[in-house]
Amino acid sequence: MDAVAVGAVHLTKRYGRLAAVDDLTLEVPAGEVFGFLGPNGAGKSTTIRMLLGLARPTAGRIRVFGIDAADVVAAHAALAYVPADVALWPRLTGGEHLELLAATGPGIDRAYRDELVERFELDPSKPARTYSTGNRQKVALIAAFATRARLLVLDEPTSGLDPLMEREFRRAVAAARERGQTVFLSSHQLAEVEAVCDRVGILRAGRLVEVAAVAQLRALHRNEVTVTYTGAPPRLSGVPGIETVETGGDHHLRFTLTGPPAAALRALAGADVTALAIREPSLEEIFLDYYGEQAGR
Repeated sequence: MDAVAVGAVHLTKRYGRLAAVDDLTLEVPAGEVFGFLGPNGAGKSTTIRMLLGLARPTAGRIRVFGIDAADVVAAHAALAYVPADVALWPRLTGGEHLELLAATGPGIDRAYRDELVERFELDPSKPARTYSTGNRQKVALIAAFATRARLLVLDEPTSGLDPLMEREFRRAVAAARERGQTVFLSSHQLAEVEAVCDRVGILRAGRLVEVAAVAQLRALHRNEVTVTYTGAPPRLSGVPGIETVETGGDHHLRFTLTGPPAAALRALAGADVTALAIREPSLEEIFLDYYGEQAGR
């Protein structure tokens, strides 16, 4: 069994002079939950279309468990896909859709599917034309999570779901990981990605700007440190890693810290510090930083 679930090598897709995906090289190991981030137009959807065999690369290649994605029949035997906008046959019920998807996919865990129907609060007896956007999404999610496919490709999968159903989605992702399945999750919901993913790739203008574990990604960026003290303020000038020192009233100060904190802690030890708080940046702040924006703007 191939240890790489998704492997892209110098993957490029051009539309005339526009490079929608530009020289993308990426490996997603089997059993990993991988978050694929980027704003509209970054190339996420084009990458997924090539992964699904719906578009052919201009250059390079992309494989699913060692199978060229262009071999659609063989590749799709190993994957299940949830699109951002789920379309269903209006006259078929939700249950009939689930049966149809089970018959055409790589196998199904029916007991688990029944459990997911209850957890996602889906009424499978209703025709699809009566379903809201969220309920159509639930049909696709239940079908994907109950499948035995080794790879789940989820493209903005929680659009239309309320917060309680988003919680069930996160539980289902965790269960898929425990079952040994690989999850390739493209999302704008940064808190969702932060909660469920092992690693994150950030795509900008068709190129990967970073691939790292969430914790490693945070370590590349500044932490915000708030200090309360009595007496003279700590001497922080020239301390490695400390930037943007802001002094407030009532013996408070704030600074940003990059890298190991040892030097900063030694500097603070020389003052009478009464309180110290360190705040890690969220994945959203890290993501915005890649695009030269301020989180509060």
